[in-house]
Amino acid sequence: MKKNLRFIIALWISKAAMLLQKLLGMNASYFPGKIAIKLCPDFLGRIDKPETVITVTGTNGKTTCCNMLLDVLGENGFDVLNNKAGSNVDAGIASSLISDASLFGRVKKKIAVFEVDERSSLKIYAYVHPDYAVCTNLFRDSIGRNAHTEFISSIIEKALPDDTFMILNADDPISSQLKPDNKRKYFSLARLDSDGTECRNIINDVRCCPKCGGKIEYEFVRYHHIGKMHCTECDFKSPEPDFCAVPDWDKGTFTVQTADGVEEYPLMSASKFNTYNQITVVALLRTFGLSAEAIAASFAHMSIVKSRYTKLEKNGIEVITNMTKGQNPVACSIVFDYIREEEGTKEVVVMLDDKTYRETTEIVTWVFDADFEFLNDESISRVVACGVRVHDYHLRLLLAGIPEEKLRCVENEQDAPSQLILDGTDKVFILHDLTTPDETKRVRDGVLAEIEKRGASK
Repeated sequence: MKKNLRFIIALWISKAAMLLQKLLGMNASYFPGKIAIKLCPDFLGRIDKPETVITVTGTNGKTTCCNMLLDVLGENGFDVLNNKAGSNVDAGIASSLISDASLFGRVKKKIAVFEVDERSSLKIYAYVHPDYAVCTNLFRDSIGRNAHTEFISSIIEKALPDDTFMILNADDPISSQLKPDNKRKYFSLARLDSDGTECRNIINDVRCCPKCGGKIEYEFVRYHHIGKMHCTECDFKSPEPDFCAVPDWDKGTFTVQTADGVEEYPLMSASKFNTYNQITVVALLRTFGLSAEAIAASFAHMSIVKSRYTKLEKNGIEVITNMTKGQNPVACSIVFDYIREEEGTKEVVVMLDDKTYRETTEIVTWVFDADFEFLNDESISRVVACGVRVHDYHLRLLLAGIPEEKLRCVENEQDAPSQLILDGTDKVFILHDLTTPDETKRVRDGVLAEIEKRGASK
């Protein structure tokens, strides 16, 4: 699209809004982009784009993958445009382009990595043409937006261009089917000792063949519908991966089997889900042309973003905060399962209320789709539920079979530390929502202070 007077006016006004935000000390946001699109609805189509555009979408893991991509590319000399400071909707991407553009809409950076909200695909891909599109996975998400996987996958399928190179999860029978005629590479996590052949989760969105409706058989199932499978009645099966990761938890590394041989990378955490994030990044960057050595060197000193995961120690007790995405039963179940598999005696603080979108706090159906049963484990000595929906969590924990004597319930999150046992505990997990970073920090500090006050130790 050519630039017209309406576009120029929208660009200048949105740039002025961005400058005003900076002068007032306000954090960057999607607001300038929102103004630009309001004044010029096809603004994204008229502003220039970098020569190479990478987009990352999916239900879980897209933010972490984008952060990794930005870190690795930045360390290897690439000046990367991104929408990290704005948002993953069309206005957020517009804001990032505005920040880099000249007064006439020419962008300076040569490469962009954009996180894309699944529901925003139609608005974004109509104007932003990705050279590479990553989809981490597709699950049912918050019931008010993304509760049906076929609905979400159909939006992405319709929106993406036919010549975009796809980077897809071979272990996900939903996202792996996107844009079947496009060029693609698949990533996978090899069978683990903890994998089974029957789904243990309440939710499984692929209970029958997506092609013919026949019976699905799993070679292995990891969680929900993630695994390797085939149909007993037609030719549908999981695709063979181009990048297959094999983690060595004890060594702290994972190897990747490719057509060219075996590569080794440092693990950033002993989590299956974060290993998926890392192999996703490896698949994209190796396809993009970066060397295995360069990627491994960057991984060696990277860590998960602190707003999503932190770990501190006091008197030998580890205090861990883990972003667990309330309203998302799949994300919660994955974290519950991870905690169950961790070694030692554990206590868990459940504070999953959404403090930004207050109306969604009233929607509690997701609680009954999440596998709270994973917290019913001998290694977990106490579960403290808190927040305005504490009684809903209490009921769900009881339905999961957790004995009443293991449970404590407080409405004020700041009261949670006093309800912990602590003495003889190895790890305290604080499970929090994306929208409560300050509250989470205060609870974490409260736990550390409680350990100090009591002289508790493992």
